[in-house]
Amino acid sequence: MLQDQITQYAPAATALNGKTILVTGAAGALGSALAMRAATLGCELILLDKNERAINKVYDDIEAQTGALPGLYPLDLAGATVDDYEQLARTVENEFGRLTGLVHCAASIGQLAPFLQTDAAEWQKCFTTNLHGPVFLTSALLPLMQSSAGVGSIIFTLDNKRRAYWASYAAAKAALHAVVDSLADELDGDRDDANQLRVRCNAVNPVKMRSMLRSSAYPGEDPLTVPTAQNKLQTYLFLLSDESAGINGQIVEASSESETT
Repeated sequence: MLQDQITQYAPAATALNGKTILVTGAAGALGSALAMRAATLGCELILLDKNERAINKVYDDIEAQTGALPGLYPLDLAGATVDDYEQLARTVENEFGRLTGLVHCAASIGQLAPFLQTDAAEWQKCFTTNLHGPVFLTSALLPLMQSSAGVGSIIFTLDNKRRAYWASYAAAKAALHAVVDSLADELDGDRDDANQLRVRCNAVNPVKMRSMLRSSAYPGEDPLTVPTAQNKLQTYLFLLSDESAGINGQIVEASSESETT
């Protein structure tokens, strides 16, 4: 079973050698933890986040601990246009020449409010960050991933919050789930002469994870009772590695049985 493969996965120190991976939301709890761990496994990194000061801090930490020098790309998904994503793709191709991994960690909870009090502008902003941004960024980068050597890996981050007051966030993530299913099915038909996938697409649901986003939604919760991003990395690292080269269209929960919120 896939979950058993993930649980048993023990990445070698060179597990991500030769890979170039772009991480969105790279200054957040999940994105920064993933970027740091991936850097220790030998990959070339591109860090994308709206907070330039924060990703500079992540850059400094990675350099200090690993010696790696990631690429930095400040960009706010909430305000980015299709032209911005196409310019990003050109920059990645010109500066790095390839892209073998794309991990979507950027997210915004948006407005938690009764349905009849939902602000239209906040609804649109939530969809732009959680759905349109990841979709258009993937669309811009996919041709480069298809032409890069090796089997590319796209990882979306999903969530299931279909409950009162979460309508905009829940709807955006549900739509993103549909995108993952559709794109994975499409990519399944794009194979090389050896019948190997050129790019695979999977998604991870971290379920319950300590972060500033979660604290803003659950201000009364003791953060020490919530698993850290470090507890979620195994799934992402497995899906980025060559161990998962044939895995496509899977939605994986990175959680224990007790994590239900």
